[in-house]
Amino acid sequence: MAEARVKARAPRKESAYGERFAVFAECLLTGVWIAVASLGVVTYPAAFAAGARHLRRRTGHEVGGWREFVADFRLAVRGGWLAGLAGWAAAAAVWVDVQAVRAGIPGGPLVGAVGVFALIGLAVAGLRAAAVWTPGATWRALLAEAGRRTVLDPAGSFLVVGGLAVVAVSAWFVAPLAVPVLGAVAAAAVAVEERYRHR
Repeated sequence: MAEARVKARAPRKESAYGERFAVFAECLLTGVWIAVASLGVVTYPAAFAAGARHLRRRTGHEVGGWREFVADFRLAVRGGWLAGLAGWAAAAAVWVDVQAVRAGIPGGPLVGAVGVFALIGLAVAGLRAAAVWTPGATWRALLAEAGRRTVLDPAGSFLVVGGLAVVAVSAWFVAPLAVPVLGAVAAAAVAVEERYRHR
């Protein structure tokens, strides 16, 4: 009888399906947090870093929520805003390249294509750097290492590009959908980094 009571009180183990659905829901919620934290324009690297760390906690069955996300964001934004500023500068340079292509400047199409591919590579490296961020890590070192992994692991980098494409398509169809999907991009970057680490 006592054993039956103990069994009744024991928490039920979550099914594999339930666990996956919970992680998916957490990704969507994290996307909203990332979007809110990115409102500072240059704070998006820190927002993704805090979101990725939150998702690593969730998949590692560690306790963590909004407060931990905010604490991580505050630490990540100290050097992360410079990375965000550099990202916007790169985007502006590519925009100038695209305008050169439209103006019909000789060699413009080649320069424009190189610029677009370089910007995509920088975005992937930035996401991969954010996916492995930990308190105390410097963004310069994170980005340098992530740049190497972006080149040495093209399959993983292509998966991150796929995540970015999903955000772009979601925004194109229904703009508000892009907000929660940002969490899925962070999760994709975390998964790619885990895959690379285990190789």
